[in-house]
Amino acid sequence: MGFFDRLSTGWNLSMQCFSVLRKNKQLVVFPLLSTLSLIVVAFSFIAILLVPNGWDVEQTINRADPMYWVAGFLFYLANYFIIIFFNMALVHCVRIYFQGGNPTIGAGLSFSVSRLGVIFGWASVAATVGLFFKALQEGGGKVGEIVAAILGIVWSVMTFFVVPVIAYENVGPIAAIKRSSSIMKEKWGESAGASFSFFGIQLLGFFCLVLPLFFIGSIINIPAGIVLGIIGLFILGSIISAAQTIFIAAIYHKLHNEPAPDFNDQTLDGLFIKKESKGIFG
Repeated sequence: MGFFDRLSTGWNLSMQCFSVLRKNKQLVVFPLLSTLSLIVVAFSFIAILLVPNGWDVEQTINRADPMYWVAGFLFYLANYFIIIFFNMALVHCVRIYFQGGNPTIGAGLSFSVSRLGVIFGWASVAATVGLFFKALQEGGGKVGEIVAAILGIVWSVMTFFVVPVIAYENVGPIAAIKRSSSIMKEKWGESAGASFSFFGIQLLGFFCLVLPLFFIGSIINIPAGIVLGIIGLFILGSIISAAQTIFIAAIYHKLHNEPAPDFNDQTLDGLFIKKESKGIFG
């Protein structure tokens, strides 16, 4: 499949994701709740760490203090837990829709609650890896930053399917990584076109939604423009995030030969190209 064919395939897939989202607009609530929760966690950590030190950032950020890394781990843990919790809820709602049911916010949240143990387990692993990358960036200079960036990309590829795997395959964090990596290695073709399409749509949304909101608000005053712009970014990011999670759910269903309504089977099949040569996993 050539570059332009992949772009075309990616565009079609992204449009099919938005088709599912248009029919199930309530799914946008999950990334909205996730973002709001992450904001609350961020401000909570800032208050807890800075208030005792009189809001002195330099005194609070002491990389030689073990508590700095403990706080960092807990921050990563809370963030990953929130992201995985709401992503799993969304993935489950997409599964309900694909199976002909009526996906509701309550159904998605209830499912994630039933999987709290595996969510916490995976969040702990992800937080540990994230803290390792941070230590590598801060302690390795430019080389450390480059190595951390490369390892981060590899990690993202390896864990692409982890959320649906831990949701439905009853495995632990390490087994989930192996399972996700195996899927990527054996059955996943390049999907640069889909990624490029989502990026293009996000860029288009920025110019068509975020900037106009900013300028409209700026007619009143600059702070109002900034607030409206942030609201626009919040809405746009939630829509794109929901569509990308639908994409992951659709691919996972295809891998297991399960129906994925609103998606063209031929388009999905085009992504699954058996690799004849070894890739980044060996």
